[in-house]
Amino acid sequence: MINQGWKDSWDGINFANGTMAEPPIALCEVQGYVYGAYLASAWMAHDAGNLAKAADLRERAATLKRQFNERFWLPDKGYYAIALDRDKRPVDACASNMGHCLTTGIIDKDKAPLVVERLMSPEMFSGWGVRTLATDMDPYNPASYHNGSDRPHDNAVIQVGLMRYGFVAEAQRISTALLEAAEFSEGRLPELFCGFSREQFAAPVPYPTACSPQAWAATTPIMLVSTLMRYDPDVSLGGVWMDPVLPESYGDLHITNAPMGAERVTIDISGSEVSIQGLPEGMVFHRGYLPWVGDLMEQAPPQSEK
Repeated sequence: MINQGWKDSWDGINFANGTMAEPPIALCEVQGYVYGAYLASAWMAHDAGNLAKAADLRERAATLKRQFNERFWLPDKGYYAIALDRDKRPVDACASNMGHCLTTGIIDKDKAPLVVERLMSPEMFSGWGVRTLATDMDPYNPASYHNGSDRPHDNAVIQVGLMRYGFVAEAQRISTALLEAAEFSEGRLPELFCGFSREQFAAPVPYPTACSPQAWAATTPIMLVSTLMRYDPDVSLGGVWMDPVLPESYGDLHITNAPMGAERVTIDISGSEVSIQGLPEGMVFHRGYLPWVGDLMEQAPPQSEK
């Protein structure tokens, strides 16, 4: 397979002028996945007392982040290349992939506002979600599988990244758009729909061969809502963290039979008020949010201080 990422179609990775990237191809979001894996592994090593291993993994993560921001960032365009091609040239198409990089935290904080501005621009945001490819790219086609369509799961991942970097209003906008889109398909989001603008069509234009139901589309609404709930249960840490920022238009939220450890809990949210019943013994509710593992590793004392 030429494109070893979720955009795995034969024409999924292009330069802005439409030239297809030649393999082997290094996708931007894959760098983020590896970065996240390094930090998660570092945290587990640190927690297990293997501080030398934790330090090595932290260094690998830091090196990868530095190299990523040097090689993938396109300063003249204000966004990240979708990939590097076989000659290590940045593939300069503006695509949704860089939103996944927000989710993993590999993007430098000073570059994040420009990335978000581009993701939410009219060229990228259709009104129903972020397109897979910007309308001002030569390969753009609103009815293309990976070059202009809207993907619910893709947007849910991007929404997590927006929240991670503090762009709450933008995360709410994506969530609201997708939940409104679901109203046109009996409450069930399809695999994808065409990337036509909401200003052109009053309803999402169906993609002719979209799967529905489809697993990652089916889980999208759950991820959208739980992300805005800032819902973070961690049985190993003995707590559940929550600090909701649900839009007022959503009304009150009532969740029953939610699994937590060996028990099932009930959650009620009304505005900024939260209540949770049925917590397992030893679990404590915390008003706030659980730091990302990368932040935890930054806060962890170095080996010499242990």
